[in-house]
Amino acid sequence: MTDVLPIPAKPLRARVDVRSSRRPWPLLKGRRIGLHVAALALLLAVLFPFLWMVQMAFRPADDVLGDALLFRPTLENFASLWQGTFPRSFVNSLLVSTLSTATSLALGVPAAYVLSRWCFRARGRVSLWILATRMAPPIAFTIPFFLAYRWVGLQDTVIGLALIYMTFNISIVIWFMQTFFAAIPKALEEAAWIDGCGVWQAFWRVTLPLAAPGLAATAVFCFIFSWNDFFFALILTRTNAITAPVAITNFLQYEGWEWGKIAAGGTLVMLPVLVFTLLVRKYLVRGLTAGGLK
Repeated sequence: MTDVLPIPAKPLRARVDVRSSRRPWPLLKGRRIGLHVAALALLLAVLFPFLWMVQMAFRPADDVLGDALLFRPTLENFASLWQGTFPRSFVNSLLVSTLSTATSLALGVPAAYVLSRWCFRARGRVSLWILATRMAPPIAFTIPFFLAYRWVGLQDTVIGLALIYMTFNISIVIWFMQTFFAAIPKALEEAAWIDGCGVWQAFWRVTLPLAAPGLAATAVFCFIFSWNDFFFALILTRTNAITAPVAITNFLQYEGWEWGKIAAGGTLVMLPVLVFTLLVRKYLVRGLTAGGLK
């Protein structure tokens, strides 16, 4: 008796509604254009003060407060600014910001790794104590820092100013990097231990390279805080370690305000932060959006 093979049933074809598959392209295109216009308007509103300051820096001295959009640009404001004591204060700002950022990362990154990986009884309290250093206003530390620096001889020095910024930046480094290290799987370090690496070898060779985006983002925040600080630089410096933000106030004189030099100095103060952010923009975006691992 022969077996009868079953006849395969015809596959059912799903009915596709052509009218429902059509997308309202004109509506989507109109929304996209509206979003672009809104984003451009918001960008112009945010950048307007900076653009206005830059155009004031290139205006002639007799027309620095003019409102005409068309003018003959000149570099006389930058030339007169660079002939005084501003170059020295600009270099001081670079040294202070670089030293404070580097020391804060060197001390804060290992501490953040310990707080995120090692379990001990007072870990939560230590993290809270570190965060508490950022809760008090800077003016609360002015008199203790001023008296201590005058006693040890660190007043009006670049190293002394960098140490103050480091004390405030360490808390930022620890709290930022602690979240990035927590996002990295511990199994990667355990695999490195199996291959023969020690605890700190696994940290330097495995964990720290994976946390590079967070490291770049943290470095940008520390550098910006040190670069833009005005209060401590005004109180603890006189002539030798004066920074660029404080030096700009010297152009606010009793006879009048030199708006051309103020605008030129503000433009030069923006450049290092802008260049530093552009250099690490890839890691900065990844660090702010993706955590320790992308």
